[in-house]
Amino acid sequence: MLKHKITALSFILILILLALLSHFVAIEVWVFVVVCSLWFLVVMLGSSFIASNYHVKAYCSNPLETQKNIAITFDDGPTEMTSLVLDLLKKYDAKATFFCIGKNIEKHPEILKRIAEEGHIVGNHSYSHSNFFDFYRKERLIEELQKTDALIQTITGKKPEFFRPPYGVTNPSIRRALEVTKHKVIGWNIRSLDAVIKNEKTIFNRIIKRVSPGGIVLLHDTSMHTVKVLEQLLQFLQKNKYKVVSSEQLLNIKAYEN
Repeated sequence: MLKHKITALSFILILILLALLSHFVAIEVWVFVVVCSLWFLVVMLGSSFIASNYHVKAYCSNPLETQKNIAITFDDGPTEMTSLVLDLLKKYDAKATFFCIGKNIEKHPEILKRIAEEGHIVGNHSYSHSNFFDFYRKERLIEELQKTDALIQTITGKKPEFFRPPYGVTNPSIRRALEVTKHKVIGWNIRSLDAVIKNEKTIFNRIIKRVSPGGIVLLHDTSMHTVKVLEQLLQFLQKNKYKVVSSEQLLNIKAYEN
């Protein structure tokens, strides 16, 4: 991505200039350490925040949306909790996007089938969701994405174009893998932190403070407290005249390969 290249070239240029300058004036070693540390910090922040578009282009909201439309997305399923989530979405006539893990699809193929049959979008969330996913090389990342694509396509008949990287972390290897698989990266701008916070009131208040037209909410269909928060959120959105639409509709980009 251009941002990563510009940052790298800028810091390399600074280091070269400092090295040349050190031939004429005394420059302490700590100056070089500070520059390298700042470089590392910029790269870490850019890699960790998906909305930065540091390594890859990510669709995190639709800032041009003028109607009260909002998208709700779920990560890490399908699980036993997904069925309860689907029940609520059906009750409130809401469409969502489920970013599914390949190994969980293998455990719950019938739930994935229900997701698709009820008109929700299915996206790729890697096969393993490993803690070491960010350290995988390009070839292994491609294998993870293609394996999950195949599982989704076998069950739903559709090959997904949406991908959400585990933890929302991106890096050069992921960028290179996506150049091959051609997935579109879908992020968020309303992070619930429901995978970390267990208090329903705290999660709910965190979300509604950030609600605005064109927003994308990140939840996880993995726990009962999220299911309870979801119903409160759907009631809040309904009361405030918001319509919950699919990320495909909100972003006006295709979720599946033609």
